[in-house]
Amino acid sequence: MIAAEIAELLNEPACAHNTKEKSGCAKTKPGATAGGCSFDGAQIALLPIADVAHIVHGPSACAGSSWDNRGTRSSGPLLYRIGMTTDLTEQDVIMGRGEKRLFHAIKQAIDDYRPAAVFLYSTCVTALIGDDIAAVAKAATELWGVPVVPVDCAGFYGTKNLGNRIAGEAMFRHVIGTREPDPVPESTIAKLGPGIKVHDVNLIGEYNIAGEFWHVAPLFDELGLRIIGSLSGDARFAEVQTMHRAQASMVVCAKALLNVARKLEDDYGVPFFEGSFYGITDTSQAFRDFARLFGDADLTRRTEAMIAREEARIRAALAPWAERLKDKRVLLYTGGVKSWSVVSALQDLGMTVVATGTKKSTEEDKARIREIMGEDARMITEGSPQALLDAFKEYRADILIAGGRNLYTALKARIPFLDINQEREFGYAGYEGMLELVRQLALTLEAPVWDKVRAPAPWAVRKAVRKPLVA
Repeated sequence: MIAAEIAELLNEPACAHNTKEKSGCAKTKPGATAGGCSFDGAQIALLPIADVAHIVHGPSACAGSSWDNRGTRSSGPLLYRIGMTTDLTEQDVIMGRGEKRLFHAIKQAIDDYRPAAVFLYSTCVTALIGDDIAAVAKAATELWGVPVVPVDCAGFYGTKNLGNRIAGEAMFRHVIGTREPDPVPESTIAKLGPGIKVHDVNLIGEYNIAGEFWHVAPLFDELGLRIIGSLSGDARFAEVQTMHRAQASMVVCAKALLNVARKLEDDYGVPFFEGSFYGITDTSQAFRDFARLFGDADLTRRTEAMIAREEARIRAALAPWAERLKDKRVLLYTGGVKSWSVVSALQDLGMTVVATGTKKSTEEDKARIREIMGEDARMITEGSPQALLDAFKEYRADILIAGGRNLYTALKARIPFLDINQEREFGYAGYEGMLELVRQLALTLEAPVWDKVRAPAPWAVRKAVRKPLVA
């Protein structure tokens, strides 16, 4: 990838704050890749495509450090769970054997697993020595008849955010538009009933973390919204190929993938909107936005009926839990869309978010935070352990909600902690996800361990009351 192509990816017209120097979209500065490089971002975006063989072309450490770092779930194939790498060594670099090893790796993946496609990820080492993964991919595709897709995402190109965009660009160049969608099954039409129209939609930036999208998927089916393409939670290669035929797209997360949504709109006339499935309010709004884009009066009516039913059901189920959480104070340290979407979910529960992290948020994310929390919203950009603990104490928070890397900071400080990032074990999306979120919050805050660990140690108490010896 040449500098001009990288500059073009950094310039995203669909981003409202694209021209700002500190937009957070993907601007690179020294040290910026410490939180994740371009290779990491590209693989995060594409690894959930479950029936593809994902080959990391480079040293084994690159594959080992990035494999399975997003807890996505698949309802079918598990090929994406198998880590594959060319495992280059110093001898391969010196002797110029990189491309040859890659070609043999592709053959082995096809022979052993019969994948729907093979994705090749470049790394810093292979980009520096000049391996042409695009040429290898083309030759392999012609020889074996299986689509082989090059993803030129060397880590030194920039940040994880840029890697997301590179992944989206690779899909748009090599995959999207290469197949037509299957007809709507007769069983689906019969289940919906006479006169109900099926609308095809895309989800962009939805990763099915901990299987959370399965809370929402049945509602799409009920409304006749057929998800023909997902980038990339629980996705299949054939579905990504058909994304150009959707009637609308929703950008669920990862502002960096706006390039895919914008190009689908520019080249194929597929309109898009940005939304979230975290929280009752945002989930309902997402379905309303789909109905608005289609302009289908019957869909609008059925959507409102579904929303009324689901909101009544979930609010009744949440009532006993929410009463226990009301007015609890939360310090939220995450990034991107979660920096504001999770705020909305917590506010639905009557909790107070005292501050939210914005280290990896764009200017547009920050604007949403101000819209939800007010102009005086506290935003944290420093995520060191000491900074988080100082903020927790200063804002008198009751619980820290952050990523797994902050777990031990919280436990050492004896404060309640809930994991909200991609490593989590529980799904919080949709109406049903709210019930799981409130359950985990209550279990965390009310765990008896906090009273125990904050009390003086038994031996310290005994020492304090011990009487002096009499001579």
